[in-house]
Amino acid sequence: MQRVGAARRRVLGLEGVASQERPTPAGADRDGCGWPATLKIEAGADWASGYYDIALTDTAGEEAHHFICVKAPAGAPGSRMVLILTTNTWAAYNHFGGANAYCDVAALMSRRAPLLQAMEGGIGRLSTQRPFPPLLLAPPADMPRLVNLSKRGFQERPWAGADPAWSRGRGASPYDGAAGFLHKWEHAFVAWAEGEEGLTLDYLTDQDLDADPAALDGYGVAVLVGHSEYWSGPQRDAIEAFVDAGGRLAIFSGNTAFWKVRWEDGGQTLVCHKWRGETAEEVAPADATHLWSHPMFGRPEAEVTGLSFIFGGYHRLGLCAARGQGGYTVYRDRHWALEGTDLFYGDVFGDALPLIGYENDGCPLAFGEDGLPAPAPRLGVPAGLEVVALAPCAFAEPEGAGYRSLIPPEKLDVVAAIAYGDPGPAGQARVMRGHAVMASFRRGAGEVFNAGTTEWAHGLAAGDPFVTRITRNVLTRFLGG
Repeated sequence: MQRVGAARRRVLGLEGVASQERPTPAGADRDGCGWPATLKIEAGADWASGYYDIALTDTAGEEAHHFICVKAPAGAPGSRMVLILTTNTWAAYNHFGGANAYCDVAALMSRRAPLLQAMEGGIGRLSTQRPFPPLLLAPPADMPRLVNLSKRGFQERPWAGADPAWSRGRGASPYDGAAGFLHKWEHAFVAWAEGEEGLTLDYLTDQDLDADPAALDGYGVAVLVGHSEYWSGPQRDAIEAFVDAGGRLAIFSGNTAFWKVRWEDGGQTLVCHKWRGETAEEVAPADATHLWSHPMFGRPEAEVTGLSFIFGGYHRLGLCAARGQGGYTVYRDRHWALEGTDLFYGDVFGDALPLIGYENDGCPLAFGEDGLPAPAPRLGVPAGLEVVALAPCAFAEPEGAGYRSLIPPEKLDVVAAIAYGDPGPAGQARVMRGHAVMASFRRGAGEVFNAGTTEWAHGLAAGDPFVTRITRNVLTRFLGG
């Protein structure tokens, strides 16, 4: 077992552990595997808070992996800054046993069902009592990103992902790259923060915030990285209370807090009915699961994040901004986050990475007499949001373009009704056109910075000077606040 940070630190090694092969029962995706414990271990008193990789190796040299998150002792944080691992998202994408929240992945990968039919097999109750698919939890270091690194050429057929051939050669599902720690977004951020910057981080999981409303007590800064897509009600309550009381929330994530979920069975079952949330079960509206922006909750996510995927979308993926710039265009060059970056109005940064890709969050926009973009407050977007930089996005691929669709379709009519009160063609057309937005705002006694894209940590991994300086500015301000 090793703590994975800027480097790996081995904390435990055991040999000759007796084990027994266990079959995967039918319904393991919903109900768990029900396997008895083979080994129990206790975290050492000297184990620092962090993500710990558990590598299990058999006599033939084959490996399997799992993980634990070690928290700091209650009431005794080891740092003023805590990284909230996006474990709800990992659980929603976990397709061990057949299905995840999106799709009957086993049917899709075996070609027993095409994508649209397989998506009907997505499940709304997901067990944590099962392993993770290898490429989701512990992929090799060369796993490609979920973004097209180059612009689509003239009349070139669209593609999705940095290296489709890599994925085909390893039997990767469309869901393996969208969640997980190792060699993905959070890992890249941690390597930068704990390595180059010499910062100390404590770690919590999404579920820790659900189980303990005081989990953030003692911290000054909470950080979300990569793909914090799924939030439960108690988790959101904890984050809002933290910010309102003076905490700083640094969001280096995209598609943040898009779906509302809940935990049952003492944290063993994630309930996530997604688009079926209105009809899948009979529960009180406060306990239902659907988009956080759904009017039955009265709590659109932008109230705490400032932005929403509803007003953003995809970039450099399939036909969504397939020839997009891949970087942010600067508008408010005097914003505190850009101090010392040598960036000025109209400059584009991150385009060579690309920094803008996969999933991105935004807000409705209006340009003032000063020529600068401002938020058009809607669906929780705060009036005091300071828009720093923009990039165009598309919420879905256009129909009738003559190319095969590569991105699973969203319920455009539902989103258009929520966002604009118009589920028809005009409302759907408005949803299709969005922007990635980098912004900040104050809430209560606290402050929020939102980078607006899943890909921010890849800018840190690449050593991009603009992304690095902006991130350093955010953390310096927030840690000093």
